Amino acid sequence: MQKLLAYIFLIFTSVSLAQEDPKLFTLDVNYFYGTILEHNPDISHLITDHPTGLILGYNRKTYGFKPWESRYNYPDWGFSFVYQDMKNQYLGENYGLYAHYNFYFLKRHLMFRLGQGIAYTTNPYDKEKNFINNAYGSDLLSSTYVMLNYRKENIFKGFGLQAGISIVHYSNANFRAPNNSTNTFTFNLGANYLLDYENEPEYIPSTEDKKFKENIKYNIALRSGINESDINGMGQFPFLIISGYADKRLNRKSAIQFGTDVFFSKFLKELIYFYSVAFPSFNVSGDEDWKRIGVFVGHELFINKMSFEAQLGYYVYYPYDFEGRVYNRIGLKRYFGNKVFGAITLKSHGAKAEAVEFGIGMRL
Repeated sequence: MQKLLAYIFLIFTSVSLAQEDPKLFTLDVNYFYGTILEHNPDISHLITDHPTGLILGYNRKTYGFKPWESRYNYPDWGFSFVYQDMKNQYLGENYGLYAHYNFYFLKRHLMFRLGQGIAYTTNPYDKEKNFINNAYGSDLLSSTYVMLNYRKENIFKGFGLQAGISIVHYSNANFRAPNNSTNTFTFNLGANYLLDYENEPEYIPSTEDKKFKENIKYNIALRSGINESDINGMGQFPFLIISGYADKRLNRKSAIQFGTDVFFSKFLKELIYFYSVAFPSFNVSGDEDWKRIGVFVGHELFINKMSFEAQLGYYVYYPYDFEGRVYNRIGLKRYFGNKVFGAITLKSHGAKAEAVEFGIGMRL
């Protein structure tokens, strides 16, 4: 009897160990060389040389031990650091920290990375010392980068190589004026190392039922933050956005949305008053309503407890003309349980950012 119990224990232990996530990590480093894209003629005077820098990555690999991993072809998730010398005395240097995902295609040889984080710039705009820099109005910037690499891991004892292209974006999203931002297109070359490469497991095929149904869900979200108009020195003001929308899951990955936003943007109130006093030729009375109401359609991509949200909206109540009637929003959400979520989103009009929004909400 004791031998039988011992055998059962060994079998149970073996199965448990076999199902345990091994938690393998990779490290990678990329050197890049590129050019600042002239997306706005107002920054042409800042494009004087070819920026260079480094991208360092720390990646947690997935093998299908959780259902969402095989759903997205076993992506990596992790953190990265970007150093960029802008090669312009007025722009200085940028240092950024990011959270990122790596997605794989073409038998895992093609890697697409999406990183979102915050960057510190060494030489922001200053009306007395650095008024030439009209790209960065603050020393802390919102930053996004994308990378497309041909990547080969574990070529020799855990070491591998990669090469490709990247785009690095810096902007403070009108947190403080000026905010013309920069986008750097780069070519990168680097190496990677798989820690504990001798114990890498096999990828586990998906066993999920492809059929997925969920009733329509109703969402309410409150978003807020601080922003400033494009006029330097106008000051920063708080805003509040109330959003209500319905969403319908199409499958395990995606949902479509339809809803409405109500905007209370104090900076717009101050801008209307400024134009009414300083520029009589603009025909602004100062009594125009600064509130706006919009309707939008959107898409949400669910990745584990995170999701990526994109929305396109149109102002149906638009008493004052500011940047046009069409607006868009992109950003990340993090679910805490099945109902409560937090979000960081960027609201803009085309490529013209209006604000970074910090939000909380419920999905019922």
